[in-house]
Amino acid sequence: MRIVYMGTPDFAVPALERLAAAGHDVVAVYSQPPRPAGRGKALRPSPVHARAEEMGIEVRTPVSLKEAEVQAAFAALNADVAVVAAYGLILPRAILDAPRHGCLNIHASLLPRWRGAAPIQRAILAGDNVTGVTIMDMEAGLDTGPMRAKHVTPVEGKTAGALTAELAVAGAELMLDVLDALDEHPPVVQPQEGVTYAAKIDKAETRIDFSQDAHQVERQVRAFNPAPGAFFAYGGERFRILAAHCEDASGPAGTLLDNSLLLGCGRHSIRPTLIQRAGKAAMSAGELLRGFDMPAGTRVDG
Repeated sequence: MRIVYMGTPDFAVPALERLAAAGHDVVAVYSQPPRPAGRGKALRPSPVHARAEEMGIEVRTPVSLKEAEVQAAFAALNADVAVVAAYGLILPRAILDAPRHGCLNIHASLLPRWRGAAPIQRAILAGDNVTGVTIMDMEAGLDTGPMRAKHVTPVEGKTAGALTAELAVAGAELMLDVLDALDEHPPVVQPQEGVTYAAKIDKAETRIDFSQDAHQVERQVRAFNPAPGAFFAYGGERFRILAAHCEDASGPAGTLLDNSLLLGCGRHSIRPTLIQRAGKAAMSAGELLRGFDMPAGTRVDG
């Protein structure tokens, strides 16, 4: 097929690679414009942009798709289908209608649950037992289009980073299956029941509230790993908890219950196993405590 690919983050790279490897003609890649990054704030292309250039594919980075000339340039590609994965820009009707078979999206949830910007993080935060990817036809609404196929995977104790990598590969394979046999994957209208929305993560959500149940705190840790990281403050410094497990011990919320970083929660307690001080590399709790005094009874500002 003649394909226009539209994606931006790491999640969208495997599908681009698999489409090209399978012999599809990826005629152009659309990605969000390069952003300032690093200490020097130099412009850095997105992961999809960088990978497409390595593959020798034309990359386009419009700030918006609303301008008539941008839409005309898109239509001139004469695509059979546009494949979209975490692109990050709204697709106007003129873009949605341009490819022969429309625009197909790889969405990282089991629709209609978790429509929106942060489906993987929201699934973990909510304690969902399973999540997955859905291939859907795109329409004007927010992830409301009819579905073509789904892949289900257990959430278990996975971090957002691990789930993102897993679902990126699963979504790439599922998209190939759909494109290879569109007639065998007819669009099915999403049910009205079970709709939830995955709002973009607000930075305020990453500050740990130790008055919560320890299991909710542990889910918060996994949902924000690797970024932006769930954190508590102590001594004017932020400490990002990257991994932790729950324990049955009880004590005052936000207080160290022993000399090995066991923190009391509203119910039970949480023991960080991987932690990161601001500007430092991640380290085990033991490594942290060898150079930083946090004895039992210490109160942290969650």
